[in-house]
Amino acid sequence: MLLLGIDIGTSSVKVCVVDAQNQEVIASAQYPEQESPIISLQTGWAEQSPEMWWQQTGHAIALCHKKGGYDPKNISAIGIAYQMHGLVLVDKNQKVLRNSIIWCDSRAVEIGDKAFEDIGYDTCLSHMLNSPGNFTASKLAWVKQNEPEIYDQVDKIMLPGDYIAMKLTGEITTSASALSEGIFFDFQFNGLSKDITDYFGFDNELFPTVKPVFSSHGRITTEVANALQLTSGIPVTYKAGDQPNNALSLNVLNPGEVAATAGTSGVIYGVSNQLAYDPQSRVNTFAHVNYTNERKRMGVLLCINGTGSLYRWVKDSFGSDLSYQQMNELAAKAPAGSDGLRTLPFGNGAERMLNNQQVGAHLQNIDLNLHTRGHIFRAANEGIACAFRYGLDIMRENGMYPTVIRAGRTNMFLSELFAETFVNATGVPVELYNNDGSKGAALGAGIGSELFASAAEAFSNSKPIAYIEPTATKAFDEVYQSWKAVLEQHLNQ
Repeated sequence: MLLLGIDIGTSSVKVCVVDAQNQEVIASAQYPEQESPIISLQTGWAEQSPEMWWQQTGHAIALCHKKGGYDPKNISAIGIAYQMHGLVLVDKNQKVLRNSIIWCDSRAVEIGDKAFEDIGYDTCLSHMLNSPGNFTASKLAWVKQNEPEIYDQVDKIMLPGDYIAMKLTGEITTSASALSEGIFFDFQFNGLSKDITDYFGFDNELFPTVKPVFSSHGRITTEVANALQLTSGIPVTYKAGDQPNNALSLNVLNPGEVAATAGTSGVIYGVSNQLAYDPQSRVNTFAHVNYTNERKRMGVLLCINGTGSLYRWVKDSFGSDLSYQQMNELAAKAPAGSDGLRTLPFGNGAERMLNNQQVGAHLQNIDLNLHTRGHIFRAANEGIACAFRYGLDIMRENGMYPTVIRAGRTNMFLSELFAETFVNATGVPVELYNNDGSKGAALGAGIGSELFASAAEAFSNSKPIAYIEPTATKAFDEVYQSWKAVLEQHLNQ
């Protein structure tokens, strides 16, 4: 049996086909090769076209088929991972009404902050485990307030993965995990939050049918199956946000297990069995993919918006003639600490771990007679690693003390320098795996279609390919304290 995994990212769509018998990837592809654009009509705004995601999905699947090695008609189930918190609106004909307001958009911060105050801090935190902040509920409220002619046409609201599943199947569903990431879910009542819907005036009919993450979310239509060379009627049996899915792909399902990723954004994601929350909502708690009301499995998420996006900007600005590998080689030649050069990787919208402040990205302490672009590349690596340390310290304040962090050998973790800098900054060893979001989505589809008896069986062949231990935590702590001092200069300005 073959499984198709689709990962709807900010920069591209990745797909892969996995053989369920041995859990190996037969073929994979992504589209486009260059990063997808983010539409920013005003400072702090970030949008993408859902139709663009759908077109990219078709192109990526076609590229995967061209690589051969399998018969597309043998694919038996589809899993979808997607960029979290994006708002997709469709009318009764399933037509998209506006571009998606995506995860790093900051326009709704004030709306969410006011809701936090008006609903009540204790109510929000004890029931939703988060401030409404800059999440999907607040984005929907922004549309209601500022684009009433669009809001009045809305039949259903969705997250990006719900939209792709709708395009495949014609059906619209969601899950407790998805509702929780939008701050629509009440954990005390295990259902749609009446506090949120009443406060913002949202009709319950706007929300799709709620189903378990691992279940049938519809079957692919004949028209779409023919266009994608797939078998009509195969089910979509898994949908999850990219960070819960990344955790699944690394077999992070039990309390105390922790995953990390360093793509467009940087994330540390730990699993807990407690309905716990950060009093300042700097790190966020959502329902994990294996959450049930009887068996609580919560995902505690630290997010840094400007991770890979900073490194991409540095490449465009200082290394457009270089590959990322060549950049990393130059960075490795610069001394640890980058001769005092510091970077703050916070130029991609409001940062939740900084109380939704927009600090901006900074290159600080530049010495025009000393620093080279190799220093800049290394300082970017170090600044990102320091941001991870800053966020992990917040997670530690909230009772999460990882002894090892699992990560896929992808994105910034492809760099040996970055991986070493990360473990020295955090003081936590890292296990690297040959895994990515599309493979996780494919294996999730196998779990949802019951090809695997359990999640443990789905990952029975998953073994780490590298184990990286901290070697210079004391020396790096000096870099971190210097970096933290720079950050504090820019906070609350």
